[in-house]
Amino acid sequence: MAHTAAKTEELVKTLRDTVVSLVRGEGPDLSARQLAVFLTCYLDESGHTVRGLASSLNVSKPAITRALDRLGELDLARRKVDPLDRRSVLVQRTPKGAAYLKEIRSIMGGAAEEEAKKMRQEEKPVRRATLRRIAAA
Repeated sequence: MAHTAAKTEELVKTLRDTVVSLVRGEGPDLSARQLAVFLTCYLDESGHTVRGLASSLNVSKPAITRALDRLGELDLARRKVDPLDRRSVLVQRTPKGAAYLKEIRSIMGGAAEEEAKKMRQEEKPVRRATLRRIAAA
């Protein structure tokens, strides 16, 4: 149980460090909803529609539309009418979006490595104290 709590804490700190790096960087500053839509589109290989994104993220279609408007302005995603069902709007990835995802992965990987390093540094005194108690017994 303690290991799970420590791992969760490590993940939360990695998320914080990643978001801080994204905000400080020169790339786009996305809201949580925009980031959720972006990551859903780029990490899930299946095709996405406005209706499907609204359903999977449990938000309204207008909320998805606003998020996609912003992603479109930044050229991170684009919309296209489904040629098979003109009532449906498909969400497409862009090269700029793929590059942004690569940047997020790089930042997150670095943040995760830093957090793991900090955790190991914090564990050393605990290990030493435990070893001393064992040796003294």
